[in-house]
Amino acid sequence: MSRESITAEKIIGVFAPKLAELTDHVLFGDIWERKELSKRDRSLITVSALIALYRPEQLRFHLEKALDNGLTKEELFEAITHLAFYSGWPNAMTAIMIAKEIFSKRD
Repeated sequence: MSRESITAEKIIGVFAPKLAELTDHVLFGDIWERKELSKRDRSLITVSALIALYRPEQLRFHLEKALDNGLTKEELFEAITHLAFYSGWPNAMTAIMIAKEIFSKRD
């Protein structure tokens, strides 16, 4: 199954149909498609927020999405390093280990 065909409906639709609908149609169908920011910029913002808020499970998905949206591994490593000083060292260390895992699968 390709990443593009993975939807919230397929993952959680049976358990949380409204959350799946909002995720697929509002978040990814509307917010991520707005033209005021590029998907690349949205990915950088999202990854940064997930690191700052310590959301490692969501970070996994969004690091992959960030690469798909044109961010480089080097840019993401630099963002994580920068965030160590603004969101906390433990958050950055967790993020770097997740990035290392995700990126090694793409090499």
